[in-house]
Amino acid sequence: MASVDPRKPIVEVMARLGRETQLHVDERELHFTITSKIVIIVSMLLLLLAAVNVYYVTVLYRDLNGIVDNMDSMYRNLSRVERDMDTIARRVGRFDQYMEMMTPITADMAAINRVMPALRDNMIEIRNDMSGIDHDMRQMTDAMGGIAMQMNHMTAGVSIMRQNVRSIAGPMGAMNPIIPTN
Repeated sequence: MASVDPRKPIVEVMARLGRETQLHVDERELHFTITSKIVIIVSMLLLLLAAVNVYYVTVLYRDLNGIVDNMDSMYRNLSRVERDMDTIARRVGRFDQYMEMMTPITADMAAINRVMPALRDNMIEIRNDMSGIDHDMRQMTDAMGGIAMQMNHMTAGVSIMRQNVRSIAGPMGAMNPIIPTN
C-alpha cells in the first residue's frame, strides 16, 4: 500500500477553494461593472430630464409674463371704455334735460309734444341702461385689477421656481453650457 501524502487532500481543497473564490470574484466584478453602467445611464437620463425641465420652466415663465402683459393691456382698455361710458352717460343725462325743457313749447308743437314724452321715456331707459352698463364695466375693471394682481403673484412664484431650479442645476458642470439662461 502506497502511502498517501497527508498534504495532498488539503492542497486539493485549497485549490478548489481558490477556483471557487476566483469565480465568485469574477462574477462580483461583472455585477459591479453592470451596476456602474446602469448608474451612469440613469445619471445621464436625469441630467437630460433636468435640462428639459429647466427649459420648460423658462418657457412657462415667458408665457406667464405674456399673459400678465395682456391682462394689463386689457385693464387699461377697460378703464378707457369705462371713462367713455361715463362721458356717454353724462351726455345722455344732458340730452334728457334738454328734452325736459322742450315740453312747454307752443301749441304749434302739439304733435311733437305728444311724441316727446315717449321719447323722453326711451331716453330715460337708455340712460338707466347706460348706468347699468357703466356699473358693470366698473365691476369688470375691478375684477381685472384683481386678476392682474394674481397673475403678477404667479409670475413672481414662477421666477422664484426658476431661480431655485438654476441653483439646483448649477452643480451640473458639463450640462451648464446648454441650459438656457433667460
